[in-house]
Parts: sequence; structure tokens; C-alpha cells
Amino acid sequence: MKKALTLTIVANMTSNYSEGIGNIASVQKVFKNRKVYSMRSRESLKNAIMVQSGMYDDLETSKDGAAQKKVNEELNAANCRALEGGYMSTQGTTCIRKSSFYLTDAIATEHFVNENRFHNNLYLATNYAASQGISVQESGGESGLMPYQYEYDKSLKIYSMTIDLEMIGKDENFQMEANAEEKAARVCVLLNAVENLSLVVKGNLDNAEPIFAIGGLSDRKTHYFENVIQVEESQLIISQDLKDKLARGFSCALLRGNLLKNENEIIKELNPVSVSDFFENLRKEVMNYYAN
Repeated sequence: MKKALTLTIVANMTSNYSEGIGNIASVQKVFKNRKVYSMRSRESLKNAIMVQSGMYDDLETSKDGAAQKKVNEELNAANCRALEGGYMSTQGTTCIRKSSFYLTDAIATEHFVNENRFHNNLYLATNYAASQGISVQESGGESGLMPYQYEYDKSLKIYSMTIDLEMIGKDENFQMEANAEEKAARVCVLLNAVENLSLVVKGNLDNAEPIFAIGGLSDRKTHYFENVIQVEESQLIISQDLKDKLARGFSCALLRGNLLKNENEIIKELNPVSVSDFFENLRKEVMNYYAN
């Protein structure tokens, strides 16, 4: 019996930022295979998906030391979509409900090469200096001139998402459960967000839609394709294990445009559908799953 929906995605996306020193910001990185790779953390990715899917539209927060999601008998994961991603409430009796879907970090396919970008607010500082009758060259601090720099990275990254179809819409802390129609709708809006994912990074709009996607409904609650999707020098590695896994009732999709250099090989070996057809088929499978 199918219990989960699993996806592994290759997307061209920016990294998110971590630590900063003064006016210097650096991207998140991970060390593996004796090299450093840029990444977008699973927390950043999850937040972007929750926001873009509309799942956070009904989010309410409370404060008990730190800000946290508001949870009570009238507001729980069964009737509040914002709580589908999990919560820990310390208001009164502490209660925890794990997320019903899980993400991996989106890790770059090539090791990190530092690209620094240098900026300043010269126009605004010049405007202020002119209004105050001072010189921005002579009085940079007084005019509010602020140079800054940050690392920049936009590269092919791979991440996985797995949705526990049996957990969607349930809140065992309050013994409540959403109806089948609501459960299907929640899964579908998550799929919509992944299909059309866009991110705003340092004031810039980043199209993070899938270039390659693989997955489907599964009887295993795991990132099923995580270990067989590898990209080297912008080429998808097509292994026998990948083809064997794909043949077990799953499908894949390719955004055609030579974003992956071995596009013809992918088409020949894996027979991918279009990205839009792939996600439309998934949504239909989800609707049928909850209708039965």
C-alpha cells in the first residue's frame, strides 16, 4: 500500500546566507567528499515552500519566551494548515507534533568557488548629503554611506522531499483529523509550490523551479531517489540503479532547454515527461489516493 509521496529535484537556485561579520555576508556551506559545497538549508527551503504554498496564510503565533506557533484545541494541525509542518507548543502542557513532510538540504552539484559582490548605497547617501549641504566624499559616515559585500552563489542543487500521506491532516495531540478533501488539497499545494518555486534573495527574485524531477507515490517513507541522483559537470549520471528504481512505478520529468548537458541521453534512457505533466499526474494520483 502506498504511504508516502517522494520527490528528488534538481534545480538552479541560490544559496541562503548564514553567518555574517559586519557588512560581510557568506552563504551556507557544507563539507563533503573533502570539498566545500554551497547549499540552501532544509529549514530555509521548508519555510519558502510553506510561504509560497499558502500553508502559512493561517499562521498564528504566540510568545512563551520565544515566539512559537499558536496551538490549542480550536487551532491544531487538523484545522490549521500552518501547523502541518510541525510544532512544539509550551503553552500550558507541552505538546509536540512532528512535520508530515520532510526535506533535505539543497546541496550544490559542484564545489564552491567564491564569488564576492561589492555594493554600497551611494545614491541614497549622495541624496542625503545634498539635502544636508555636505559632501559625501568628505563626510561619508555623516551622510550614511555604507559599503557592503556578500558571497554570491546560484548553481545546480539537488534536494529531496517526502510527504507522509498517512500523517497529513492528523493531530493526535487533540485526536482530530481533517477530511480527505482537505488532506488532498494540502498535498497538492505543496506540490504546486515545488513546481513553481521562486525565492527572494538579497532583494533579487530567484527562479528555483525543477530542471529535473523524479518520484511518485511510494510504500516507503523515505527519500527514495536521494542516493541515485547525481550531477557532474551539468550532466545527470544515469546509473543502472537509477533506472531500476524508476521502473518500480515511478516517473521523471525534464525541463528541456539543455540546462542539463546530456539532455538527449536522459530522454533516450529515462523517457521523461514534461515538468508540468509530471506534477499534474502527481496531483491526480494524490486526489485518487484520498478518494479511496
